[in-house]
Amino acid sequence: MTSAPTHPVAPWRAALARLNPIAPLRRRFERWWQARLPLSDTLVLTQRNVYILPTRSGWMLALTLLVLLVASINYQLNLGYLLTFLLAGSAVVGVHICHANLRGMTLHLKTPAPHFLGHSTAFEVQLSSDRASPRYGVALSVHGKGKAEHHWAWTDVPAQGQASVQVAFQPTRRGLHRVPTLTAETRFPLGTFRVWTYWRPAAEVLVYPTPETPAPPLPAGEPRAGGTGSALSQGIGEFDGVRAYRRGDPLKLVVWKKAAKSLATGTDDLVSRDAQQAQRHELWLDLASASLPDPEARISRLTAWVLQADRLGLDYGLRLPGLEIAPDTGAAHRMRCLEALALC
Repeated sequence: MTSAPTHPVAPWRAALARLNPIAPLRRRFERWWQARLPLSDTLVLTQRNVYILPTRSGWMLALTLLVLLVASINYQLNLGYLLTFLLAGSAVVGVHICHANLRGMTLHLKTPAPHFLGHSTAFEVQLSSDRASPRYGVALSVHGKGKAEHHWAWTDVPAQGQASVQVAFQPTRRGLHRVPTLTAETRFPLGTFRVWTYWRPAAEVLVYPTPETPAPPLPAGEPRAGGTGSALSQGIGEFDGVRAYRRGDPLKLVVWKKAAKSLATGTDDLVSRDAQQAQRHELWLDLASASLPDPEARISRLTAWVLQADRLGLDYGLRLPGLEIAPDTGAAHRMRCLEALALC
C-alpha cells in the first residue's frame, strides 16, 4: 500500500507559521492575562470580570443603520429617521439586557471524578442567580479550542434558582491535571453583542492510565511462608485459590462478583476460594512482570491487571519503582493502586 503524496506547499506553510511574529506575542499575552486571573472553584460575575463586544451581526446592524441614516438625510425621509432611531434604540437596550444577562451570576465547579485516559471527563458547573427574572441563553465551554472542536453547553437559569451544565474535556496524558480555563458567554436577546468572561478553576482532575485491551492473563502468584493471598495457574491464567463451588462451602468463601457475572450471562456457576491454596501464594502486580519495551505500555498492562483482579474479588499487591502497596482488596485499594499508576 502506497501512502498519499505530501503536498509540496505544506513544509513552506509550516515554516511560515513558525516565522509568524504574532504567534509568540499572542502566547505571551495569554500567559500574562491568565496569570492575572485568580484560581477559584467559585466565581461571582461582576462588572470587573464581564466583557462585551459586538458580534458580526452587530457590526452588520451598525453598517445597516449607517446606510439608513445617510439615505434618510439625502432624501429627507422622516420615516427613514424613525426606522433608523428605532433600530438604534433597540440595539442600545439590547446592550444593557445582554450585559445584565450574565452579570450577577455565580459559577461553582463541582469536584471532578477521576477517569481513564482516552475518555472525556465532564465537569459539572452549577450556575446560580439571585435575580427575580430568568436568564436565557448562557453557554460554557473550554477556552482555547479551535472552532472545529469548540462545543458549547447551553442552559437557561431560572429566576432565583440554579442550573447545571456538563463541560467536556479530554486530557492527552495520564497524571494530575488542572481543570482548564473555562469561558462563559451569552448573546441574548438580539445576538448583536457577545458578553463573556474567563474563569480559571482551582480544582484538579486525576487521569488514570488506559488499560490494555484485551486484558492479558494475570501473572503467577508468588509463594509465601504464611498468611492469606491468592495464586495463579501458569497455564490458563486463573487463580489456584478459586475453584468450583461445592455443597457445604461457607458463603463467605463464594466469589460473589464472579457469581453475579455468571448469572448475568445466563449461567448459574458459582466459584469459591480455596483456602489451602490461598495460604501458599499471593498475587503481586509488578512492573517488571509486564514484559513490554514501552514504559507506558507496561503501565497500561498493570492497570488492566488491577481492574481484572478487582473484578475477580482477589487480594493483590502492587510494586512500582520506589513504592510497594501491600496485598488487599476492595474499592479503596483499587483506587489507591490506580492513583499510584497514574502518578508514577
